[in-house]
Amino acid sequence: MGERMTVAAPPVHGTGGPPSLTITVEDAAVAEFAAVPTLRFRTRVDAGAAAVRSVTLTAQIRIAADRRHYDEAAKERLVELFGPPGGWGRTVRSLLWTHATCQVPGFTGSTVVDVPVGCTYDFEVAVAKYFHALDDGDVPLEFLFSGTVFYADGGLLRAAHLSWETESAYRMPVRVWKDAMDHYFPGSAWLRLPRATFDRLYAFKARNTLATWEDAVEALLRAGVAGGDPDRGGRP
Repeated sequence: MGERMTVAAPPVHGTGGPPSLTITVEDAAVAEFAAVPTLRFRTRVDAGAAAVRSVTLTAQIRIAADRRHYDEAAKERLVELFGPPGGWGRTVRSLLWTHATCQVPGFTGSTVVDVPVGCTYDFEVAVAKYFHALDDGDVPLEFLFSGTVFYADGGLLRAAHLSWETESAYRMPVRVWKDAMDHYFPGSAWLRLPRATFDRLYAFKARNTLATWEDAVEALLRAGVAGGDPDRGGRP
């Protein structure tokens, strides 16, 4: 389980005042049966002794990239994102990962919900490049929460906005993201190509009677190394 800390939102004063919520991200795991690659962040919502009818909860999730150490291998892979390591004091910055939303049902005191976060293996997306570059350790995440709290006050159902000051920091093990990719794309990675480039690759595969896309890419790589003719499978 990763490390965590929490900042509670200040109460908003009204007739009785809405519940003051403390929100803490406690754990992360792979959602095994989702339609798309998804992580589940186990999140505790604490209202003290107050009763809450429901919460519509939204989280902006950021990667605090400047809050971890990088070995030499990771630095090489992250040059595309942050530039040469000599300038990382200026270029390594927080990355926006995504926004996630969930509905918290009614509770008194505290409750635990899963916040689902969809993941992408598209290497045109900065966060996919970032996660792929790391072999181990933790990823420092920042959850910035907002939303609406519904509660009873004087026999009436009232609503109050949850302040952006409600935050939780969570260090997610890199292995959690890699497990998600291995679960949904076992032994594979994805590249997105322009249609014109794909058509050329498809034509190359057909001309050379190559059985798989892997064979086609391997032939092109061999041709590049050997300096051969790609239409002859890399043979000079």
